[in-house]
Amino acid sequence: MMSEQEILSSNPIRLVIHYSGSFWRLLEIKTQLQPMDSDPPLLSTYRALFDARDRERIDPDAIALTAASDECELPLIDLDRLNVAGHDGRDATEKCKREIVEAASQWGFFQVVNHGVSNELIARVREEQVSVFRRPFAKKATEQLLDFAPDSYRWGTPTASSPDQLSWSEAYHIPLTPSAAPGPTEGATRHIVEEFSTAMSRLAHKLAGILAEGLGEGDQGYIKEKCTCNTCYLRLNRYPPCPIRCGAFGLTPHTDSDFLTILHQDHVGGLQLMQGKRWLTVKPNPHALIINIGDLFQAWSNNMYKSVEHRVMSNAKLERFSVAYFLCPSYDTVIQSYAEPAIYRKFSFGEYREQIKEDVRLMGRKIGLTRFLAVQSL
Repeated sequence: MMSEQEILSSNPIRLVIHYSGSFWRLLEIKTQLQPMDSDPPLLSTYRALFDARDRERIDPDAIALTAASDECELPLIDLDRLNVAGHDGRDATEKCKREIVEAASQWGFFQVVNHGVSNELIARVREEQVSVFRRPFAKKATEQLLDFAPDSYRWGTPTASSPDQLSWSEAYHIPLTPSAAPGPTEGATRHIVEEFSTAMSRLAHKLAGILAEGLGEGDQGYIKEKCTCNTCYLRLNRYPPCPIRCGAFGLTPHTDSDFLTILHQDHVGGLQLMQGKRWLTVKPNPHALIINIGDLFQAWSNNMYKSVEHRVMSNAKLERFSVAYFLCPSYDTVIQSYAEPAIYRKFSFGEYREQIKEDVRLMGRKIGLTRFLAVQSL
């Protein structure tokens, strides 16, 4: 029997296999064999930040780059129970909804299976994602991908002035606006992105509706009206191996500035979330989708649902891939707490985004919802 490496070496152009537990392992081996001229110049660009840290003898633990973290399994919810018919089905549906509301309230993060996004589609997205990031860095940095926005490709953190502000990663941040007709070689990638985004949108709105119902907001028209395919985003992430001795963030600690996020990550791991003043590492489950509550849902729910700080830790040897769907409203959408007394003042999504940009520019990090408290502490 041929070894995995022999199989890959015999077909270096493309590996086509059925989605299974071994898919991610085989694809990982394949991608590690590829030349790395596609990598962004993270080390040469940001070496001075790490050299300064070493000269000043700053303890890496002090900036939480190497802080120990226990592994956790997020609440796992089977959405198939939402489709069971009959009296037993009603009981199963209500129990499933309660679990979603409880997880959003207590954890701010949970996992779902039988979610309606097929394994085959997820595998196709992953294959296209790897292909996109394998393009030479010079092309990624200078040539527009498909008809996506010219600035959709991002790498590193241009505003970083210290290692704790740097994200060791590259990404395509894709606004899901209607596309122009793609060229003959671009149609497959654009079609898969749109098919995947549509499936993620259906799931996002289903979950948002259940969460709105959990607040007593039976009318779900608000989120459906404000969060359309034209206002949401898809983000393709790649985290290259990081050779820095003390490590680096793949993605710096943050909360998400949306209603909710749906994430698919591979088996490599690295996602961590803050619970009880300690970081917990999320155990990878490539067959599940991760859901996390964003700032807008926390504000709208008057803190019933939690937008939890999370981060990604880089890996010294392995690259990591993930893809995230962000349920966002239009910039003129006004966010107002559903209950009184309101913890947060009214604000528009556009105002919120501008405040984040200003805080990052001046302070190197996002401040978030504390900027919008109804009563500011003196």
